[in-house]
Amino acid sequence: MTNIAVIGGGIGGLCLAQGLRKAGHDVSVYERDRTPTDRLQGYRVHIDPNGARALHDCLPPHLWQEFLDTTGHGGQDFGFLTEQLASLLLIETPKAADPADDHHSVSRITLRRILLSGLDDVVRFGKTFERYESTPDGTTLFFEDGTTATADIVVAADGGNSRVRQQYLPHAQRVETGITTVAGKFPLTARTRKLIDRRLTDGPNNVLPPKGMGLFLAPHDLGDTGETTTLMDDTSSYILWAFGAGKGRFPADVAALTGEQLKRTVAQMIHSWHPDLRKLVEMSHPDTVSLLPIRTSIPIEPWQPTTITLLGDAIHSMTPMRGIGANVALRDARLLCQALTGGRPPVEAIADYETQMRGYGFAAVRDSLKAAEQFVGESVMARIGFKTFLRTAQRFPSLKHKAFG
Repeated sequence: MTNIAVIGGGIGGLCLAQGLRKAGHDVSVYERDRTPTDRLQGYRVHIDPNGARALHDCLPPHLWQEFLDTTGHGGQDFGFLTEQLASLLLIETPKAADPADDHHSVSRITLRRILLSGLDDVVRFGKTFERYESTPDGTTLFFEDGTTATADIVVAADGGNSRVRQQYLPHAQRVETGITTVAGKFPLTARTRKLIDRRLTDGPNNVLPPKGMGLFLAPHDLGDTGETTTLMDDTSSYILWAFGAGKGRFPADVAALTGEQLKRTVAQMIHSWHPDLRKLVEMSHPDTVSLLPIRTSIPIEPWQPTTITLLGDAIHSMTPMRGIGANVALRDARLLCQALTGGRPPVEAIADYETQMRGYGFAAVRDSLKAAEQFVGESVMARIGFKTFLRTAQRFPSLKHKAFG
């Protein structure tokens, strides 16, 4: 039986492992974290129909149901707003009849816990990948603890700083975009819900000030209405906010700032915005506020397929501005799982996977970078023009459907 090694136990790598295990294949995941609880951090994840279909197909039925039972209950209609909360455009997202074709909001912590379920004998923790060597018997993997493993197929799912990619495709680079983002969590309780405009809790929103910066908002609403919240373990409702700006707008020492200092910095930068938007930042606990430098991969030309392949951020790392990175990784996992379990020779199956993955993956990279650049665009006229277009599209449904349908 073909032995498949997955380097990295993130969302994409674990989804692939679940699918391969479900299909009866021999798979091992090598994860640098020492324990399953090392990565109890992060924000909500928007799962789109591509991601949902991947989870549905790769997870066993009981874990798919557990995923559905733990997703948020908020709406998915996407709003464009000015910094004074004037509505520019609302994109309605009708609920799909099949949950596998729908949009979902899920805690990143919860999703990883579900993806780890049932893989106790598959995931090897404390295994930091160092390098590989190709041999006549397969690929030998070397880890920092001095151990080795041999696999017939190796899948790099070890993120944007992938060591596998650095050795296998050294010309595939990630670069800085010059955009800096600060994110935090505004707690949603019975009291705080009354303090802000309902549009901010009804669904995700993109806030467009005159120029140079932007604010993305996304509620993770579990329906709880109590007065307390435990945002550090992601088990309560909140609104994720992510404020971004281009070069020169943040202090030069922004990387050294604490959560409280980052919060005060953003609050000062939006001091003239609508009070409800300022509350989101000012009432967030500083421990939930963090700096997110924005990097992106550079699309590369096709390479010769072998028994080593890549998925997710390991090959097509993208900015978070369209919220699609996790979904593209899940799409990769589903497609690669189908290829490797289809009965074809491994290199032929991988070649087909990589051809498709490069097409939609690098297209997503380009779209995401374009969205990031628009998010912090410095041209006042370009921002006015975009707002005018959004208002026009809101007035004419056919135009809105053509542009956003």
